[in-house]
Amino acid sequence: MTFDLVAKDPASKARAGVLTTAHGTIQTPIFMPVGTAGTVKAVHQRELHDDIQAQIILGNTYHLYLRPGLNVLEKAGGLHKFNGWDKPILTDSGGYQVFSLSGTRKIVEEGVKFRSHIDGSSHLFTPENVMDTQRTIGADIIMAFDECTPYPCDYKYAKNSMERTHRWLQRCIDRFDTTDPKYGYEQTLFPIVQGSTYKDLRIQSAETIASKNRPGNAIGGLSVGEPAEMMYEMTELVCDILPADKPRYLMGVGTPANILENIALGVDMFDCVLPTRNARNGMLFTTQGIINIRNERWKEDFSPIDAELGGYVSTFYSKAYLRHLMHATEMLGAQIASVHNLTFYLWLVGQAREQILAGTFRAWKDQMVKKLMTRL
Repeated sequence: MTFDLVAKDPASKARAGVLTTAHGTIQTPIFMPVGTAGTVKAVHQRELHDDIQAQIILGNTYHLYLRPGLNVLEKAGGLHKFNGWDKPILTDSGGYQVFSLSGTRKIVEEGVKFRSHIDGSSHLFTPENVMDTQRTIGADIIMAFDECTPYPCDYKYAKNSMERTHRWLQRCIDRFDTTDPKYGYEQTLFPIVQGSTYKDLRIQSAETIASKNRPGNAIGGLSVGEPAEMMYEMTELVCDILPADKPRYLMGVGTPANILENIALGVDMFDCVLPTRNARNGMLFTTQGIINIRNERWKEDFSPIDAELGGYVSTFYSKAYLRHLMHATEMLGAQIASVHNLTFYLWLVGQAREQILAGTFRAWKDQMVKKLMTRL
């Protein structure tokens, strides 16, 4: 994997770059649709390619490990062959999902013991077998096994968790560097910065992660309930420490406004379930603001969902029709809304990139954030 910085915004810390992997190039800043179980919910691969124009998607190690299972994925030739997606894939380590199972898991130095949410069976994730699992899934970018601390958490817990994450990281690196990819192309390991919302811990973690000299780095443990301003403060602190010549991935973020503000702080990569999850509940993100398509006001609005956005789905279907589908609980409603929201997110980061290249990002961002937070 390579990363080339192309431009920097003169009035902020925003950057535009090109990330090159074995399955293609990615123009940053980028948003990555989340395909938890090997699929972006309610979206065909063709729509990801053609309408949404996604450049990279995510898979979730925890879910794929449990179902369909590693034997199936290996026999298929990896996730790319299994789901028919021929562009880059990033997999998380499964750590966030495991740690969210607070009632059915136990953290020990070896790793995490947990019970499957599907059938209650017992499993153990360690830094070593999580590397092996992601090798088998076949993602282009794989994440180190870490502990995502909850918010709020006390200082002692955050410190102990961060130090364990650092110990686990070295085990991940040792395993990754002594194993080979299974399908004939390179894979890349990203470490993850932790430390909750404590400045000294975030600084220590960022310095530790930077010292490992991996091709890219991630920031975890944010967007877990903390105030947005606190998220921005921690992100800026970490971005100022992580190497400028390597991509920075802020995990699990977020709203359109969150993404623009964090781009301004130096983040290159984002993912979040928000656009598809909110779509299924009738919340649409548009170029003019936020729409709850279930509201009465859209019942006889026959204008396109978002004429300015472009794309087949957003310009072909009307607000009134989508509202009807949602109230009738037709599956097509969730599909249309999901494709629209993801199209918007990819449009948004594409526009951000154009503004960075033009040197006008900061002023554009300040104007867009206000518009995007407006409820229509």
